[in-house]
Amino acid sequence: MNKVTFLPLLLLASPVFAQRADENAVTQAEDAFGTSIGNEDVGIYNSFDVRGFSPTRAGNIRIEGLYYDQVWALTSRLRRSTTIRIGISAQGFPFPAPTGVVDYALRKPGNEYGLSVVAGGDSYGAITLEADAVVPLQTDKLSLGAGIGLYKNEFFNGTNSLQHVEGVSLRWTPNPDIEIIPFWSRSDIYDDEIGPVLVPAGSYLPPRVKRRQYLGPQWAEYEGVASTYGGIGRFDLSPDWQLRGGVFQSYFSNRTDHFAFITDLTPDGQGNYLVFADPPNRLASTSGELRLSRKFSEGARFHQIHLSLRARDRESRYDGTDVIDLGPTRINMIVNAPEPIRNFGPQTRDTVRQQTLGIAYEGRWKNVGELSIGIQKTRYRKRTDQPGLTPAVARDNPWLFNIAAAAYVTDSLAIYGGYTRGLEESGVAPPNASNRNDALPAIITSQRDIGLRWSLSPKVKLIAGLFDVRKPYFNLDAANRFDLLGDTKNQGIEMSLSGALTPKLDIVAGAVLSRPRVTGEGVALGRLGKLPVGQTARRVDLNLDWRPPLFDGLSVDVNVSHSGRIIATRDNLVSIPSRTLIDLGGRYAFKIGDALASLRVSASNVLNSYGFDLQGAGAYDLIDGRRVGVRLAVDF
Repeated sequence: MNKVTFLPLLLLASPVFAQRADENAVTQAEDAFGTSIGNEDVGIYNSFDVRGFSPTRAGNIRIEGLYYDQVWALTSRLRRSTTIRIGISAQGFPFPAPTGVVDYALRKPGNEYGLSVVAGGDSYGAITLEADAVVPLQTDKLSLGAGIGLYKNEFFNGTNSLQHVEGVSLRWTPNPDIEIIPFWSRSDIYDDEIGPVLVPAGSYLPPRVKRRQYLGPQWAEYEGVASTYGGIGRFDLSPDWQLRGGVFQSYFSNRTDHFAFITDLTPDGQGNYLVFADPPNRLASTSGELRLSRKFSEGARFHQIHLSLRARDRESRYDGTDVIDLGPTRINMIVNAPEPIRNFGPQTRDTVRQQTLGIAYEGRWKNVGELSIGIQKTRYRKRTDQPGLTPAVARDNPWLFNIAAAAYVTDSLAIYGGYTRGLEESGVAPPNASNRNDALPAIITSQRDIGLRWSLSPKVKLIAGLFDVRKPYFNLDAANRFDLLGDTKNQGIEMSLSGALTPKLDIVAGAVLSRPRVTGEGVALGRLGKLPVGQTARRVDLNLDWRPPLFDGLSVDVNVSHSGRIIATRDNLVSIPSRTLIDLGGRYAFKIGDALASLRVSASNVLNSYGFDLQGAGAYDLIDGRRVGVRLAVDF
């Protein structure tokens, strides 16, 4: 499942649902901290990695700024952009989170008819076909947006899958004071072959594996369905009072699911092939937020107060795994084992219910600065029903708070600082743990940051800051159980430079230099290394987009990304070496009759660099190789 990528859509200033031909992440990103537009991503962070931690796993997802307990990511048929909000980009964002916030922007149907079609493919044999339409049903009052995506996915390890995604939304504005947007989307995945994760027998990396070669049996597949539906609404009760709200249902269920390993892997490539077969599992959550806001001004000072109620009800069913031992194998040898009869065991059921009441203040003083303060009281309950055991109930009722301020030193320079304390999720135990898929407890986390934002020119912005994020540390213990082992903190500096250097050259460049550390009894006794698994101390990302002056409609772009070594094992004896990847691309904008079109050609990992991605402590998969793609987008 982690192979499947959803092609997030473009960030536009207007609420038009279609229009794909002008998407360009480099020219439209506000900073280098993480932006997804169309099928392009830029920035040093993403939805699963911010300052060394995952805001998605922590539960810090928002739809148009409103709380959303995500089970499955909002599909590309509804989502037009994704923005990572941290540091000063979270200023004025009510109730920020220590691990950062992933904010989805919806594709809102506009008041004009439109149809966008995107077709693409790549050198692996992947094929994409997408169509999105806008149909105004009542002028200035009711519009319909609908889209479909068909995908033949091809992956670095020779596996493939078929997928179709549908989405529908309505935008109802009976008058300027009311806007209601209900939506629905669904994603179906078929024949998703599961390639093996590599688990060495000792303190070393796996031997070299051929790309584009599927090693597993044909029956080791995933098939499942996911859906998200709900809606958001805005009601301007008066010029000074506004009511906003959102209710969302996120759901996923698998019909069949497998996870494969080559375990006890030796340096010469010998190992044992294991397949974990799971019975049909289900995960669903209903969540939302109701927010009442009051704004008022006094001269040069603007004030806004938010009263918020958030809630979620999440239910999950998991476990019952059947372990299928296919016996000895060798790296690069295809395993053709007959399909066995599965013997599934009883399943565990988890229920999480949480309600949070909060009040937040935002203040802005012209030419002076900004101040934001928030306090929340949350009620958290989790019940776990394991077969043959007495139900386990966990409760927590913490106070949470945040405070941040920015001072305008000059018209172009601002300094900022803040502190946030939150209750965040820990995710689930990884597939290579003895308690795989177990839902982990919620944890108290904190974040401190300070920095500056400097407008070097009207179109170029520099952000630099120091951060300190602290959390409990979960990882594999000596018995291979994923559990609480101590505490972790990550301190460092992050930088962003973005904007138009010239009328023909745009830049999005970012860097983070950090010092992640693990503390606690395990480190003191030598049972754990002092560096956390899966984190790196260095990451740099440079993106340039250049429009040659003599070729109207043509642009070329380059991305250079570098990451330092990544700690791979609990004892810190193994690490994935540092690497630098280069991507190149170009696009040409033209017209087909009256329709705006763009043709994009891209090459990722152009040097075909070889390396590993970490899939859990001591478990590895390959990075993608060189891939050349072409995409045609037409807006009718």
